[in-house]
This record gives sequence, C-alpha cells and structure tokens, in this order.
Amino acid sequence: MSKFIHQTLPHHHHHAIIIPCPFQGHINPAIHLSLRLASIGFKITFINTQFIHSQITKAHSSEPGPGPESNNIFSKARESGLDIHYITIYDGFPLDFDRNMNSLPFLEGLINGFVDHVDELVGKLIEKDDSINCLVADTFFVWPSIIAMKYNMVHVSFFTEPALVFALYYHLHLLQQKGHFGSHENRKDIVDYIPGVKSIKSSDLPSLFQNSVVHQLIYKAFQDVRKADIIIANTVQELEPETITSIQEKHSFYAIGPIVSANFTDLTIPSSLWSEIDCTQWLDAKPHGSVLYVSFGSVALVNKEDILELAHGLMLSEVNFVWVLRFNFLGQDEKSILPDGFEGKVKDRGLIVPWCNQMKVISHSAIGGFLSHCGWNSVVESIWCGVPLICSPLVTDQLANRKLVVYDWKVGINLRDGESITREEVRDKIKYLMNEEISSNLRKTIAQVKETFYSALATNGSSNVNFNKFVEELTMKISLVREH
Repeated sequence: MSKFIHQTLPHHHHHAIIIPCPFQGHINPAIHLSLRLASIGFKITFINTQFIHSQITKAHSSEPGPGPESNNIFSKARESGLDIHYITIYDGFPLDFDRNMNSLPFLEGLINGFVDHVDELVGKLIEKDDSINCLVADTFFVWPSIIAMKYNMVHVSFFTEPALVFALYYHLHLLQQKGHFGSHENRKDIVDYIPGVKSIKSSDLPSLFQNSVVHQLIYKAFQDVRKADIIIANTVQELEPETITSIQEKHSFYAIGPIVSANFTDLTIPSSLWSEIDCTQWLDAKPHGSVLYVSFGSVALVNKEDILELAHGLMLSEVNFVWVLRFNFLGQDEKSILPDGFEGKVKDRGLIVPWCNQMKVISHSAIGGFLSHCGWNSVVESIWCGVPLICSPLVTDQLANRKLVVYDWKVGINLRDGESITREEVRDKIKYLMNEEISSNLRKTIAQVKETFYSALATNGSSNVNFNKFVEELTMKISLVREH
C-alpha cells in the first residue's frame, strides 16, 4: 500500500499525461513520479511504447499476481486507490526491430516520426476526456512544446539526470562556439564559461560520439525545453546549488530528487525490460561488505577488450563479485567473451547474471562497492544505499556524472585513468575500494551524501519542499490554461 494514499487528495481535478523516453533509465523515474503525483490526487495517464510494454510483459510473465500481462503495469497501484491509467503507443518501428543494434535509425525515428503518433494519440485521449490539462514529457523528446501548445496543456519537462548535464546540454551552442564540441581542434583545456558550472575538464564533457543524430536529438530537445512551463529534475538542491540557481535565473526549475524506488512508494511496479535473476540467496552467504557489484547498465556499450581486462582484474583482485553481463548486447556468447576457464576460477566468489533487480542487490548488506558506468540512476541508487563507486563511464552524460561522483562529491574513484582499461588498474582500484580500512574516508563521505539525500526527502527537506512548490505552480498554471 502506498504510504501517500492516506494523505488528503487536493488535486483530484488535474489530469496529467506522463510519457518517458523508451529507455530503462528514463522509464523508472517516470513511474515513481507518476505514483507520487497520483498519491496527491492527480489523475495520471502513463504512456509506454508498445515495444517497451512487450519487453516488460515478457520479462515479468512468470511472476505471480496481477502484472503487465493484464495490460496495465499499474494494476496494483489502481487496486490501492491511485487513479493511474496505462496505455501504449506505436513508436514507428515493428516489435521485432532491434532498437539496440540499430540505435541511430531508432533515434532518427524518435526525432522525426514519433511526434505524429503522439499527436494522434493525445488528440484521441482529449476527445474522450477533456479533463487532461498537463503534459509531463521527458526532456529528451524534441516535440513536447508543440503538443502541449496544440492541445492547450501545461508543459512540464522532466529531466532524469543531474543539473550539471542539463546546463552543459543547454549551452551546447557555447561549447560549439568555443571549439569544445563539433570541432576538429579536439581541445583538451578546461571549460570555464558555462553559466553555473565553475569549471569542467574537456574529458568530463558528455560525449556525443561527434555523432550527427545524437547531436541533433540533444540540440532540438534543448531548444524545445526552453518553451516548457516548468522543468523538474532528478537531483538535489544541496548537491548542485550553483548550477541549479543559474538555471533558475532563466526557467522555473525544481530539484525533486533523488527519485528512487525506495522513497516515493512502497508499491512494486513491473518496469524491468529483462527477466531479473534473484541474487539474494548467493549474497546471504557472503560476509558483510565483501561483494563488489559490477554493472554497465541497460545500454551496455562495453567492447570485448574491456570485458577481458575487467574479467582478469576481477580474478586478480580475489574479491567476491556479482557481475551483470548481457552477452546479447555484445553480439557474442559468453564463452567467446570471457577468458578461458574464468567461471571455474571464480566459481566460489563470482556470480555472473544477465540482469537483476539493482536496488535489491546494492541494498544488500553483503555489497561493499559498485563498479559502474555512471548512468545517473545507478549513481543515485548507489548513494541512496551508501555504496561507494568505481567509475568507468562509457558515453554521453556518464562522463559528467563521474565528475560529480569522483571530484565534486568524492563518493567514488575513477577507473579509466588512461584511454583503455588495464587488468592491473582494475585489480588495484577494486582492492582499494573493497578494503574498508583503506577506503574509510570515501565511506564516511558517501554516508554524509546519503544523509543529504534522505534529508532532502524529509517533510521540510529541499526536495519535498520543491516538489510541493512545483505542484503549487503547476496547479496555478493549469487554472490559467482553463480560464483561456
């Protein structure tokens, strides 16, 4: 039962459409935001793509009780009294189209064709129910302001990453002008001209692969976000004060994070795109803080050479580990990726799984560290559980997230000191992190940042206060829209 259900529900005349980007790291925060808004009386219509829904259904089909097989991942939430409706939308590609192996054509479709399907669906929804007055859309969509304006809705842009990344993407034009992005110069100097960002190394800027499609997506999305009525972000005021203040000089921007499954609701909503292996029994048999969790997230862009060095480093470190390794993403099978005899050599201390419930694993008392790609959800969840990080960022925002983790907040260490990973570096960094005595300062710091997270969500905490201010402004803007 949701812990918010028994509050008064003052916003029962408000009806919001919520639509996340069709990627695991964007869907989970959108689900928790939906539950939070529904718990204070909002009527919610949550839209997933048909492909995402089919993935969730397949992943959870063997689970007992009401789930996505009923065509509503929110069935338990509805049973508890929350007014959440769930529908799916065609994304422009057949269900059997491999969106990961063909990521660039898929992104092109999200940029150019998806808006037509959204327009058609929203039009039909509003024909049936004219109470819809708010659109909460992921910041990485390029069309929300067009749809919101056409159907007379308040436009809330939901940014699922930190304010630092928002500021960098927002000022992409400055990075281009100065030659730090899209230039043949390949500049390596410090960037110190982004409003709200004191300084950042070129190596910590989000990588866009110099790719025209990804660049086009981000550029268009951050043109569109300028027209949003309100922006909300999955970050914490106290941890990024200068950056947030700078954004607030231009926009109505609220830091309402951390948005993790442990804080907004007690309800479990099926959202994983892959079947989860339960690691609990294996972890229960391991000593407190003795296990390293290794995962590179849902879009694993790790090459074979790095996998081999990681595997050798894990063997050399002699620590216990759980390693999430999705071989299908690498286009190869397990035997051709891992070193000969790897599983035999680590069988008593290593568990390799294709996917798991990350929060369930890293909140287990046996976990003492997290070797991560620094996806924002992973960073947030690791801090929430007080687990220090070894950072090995791969692409996009992960490089800037590492800056926050390693250099600003000092809750993790960097793995990639050179261009590539070496097994010796992997071994040494793991041994450092997993030795509680040697890494005691890191552990004290993450305990403090964890406390900042928890405090932000307390009754008078910054994120809770900001959430209430956001709802207040949203309510006011909905009233103005109605009047017109």
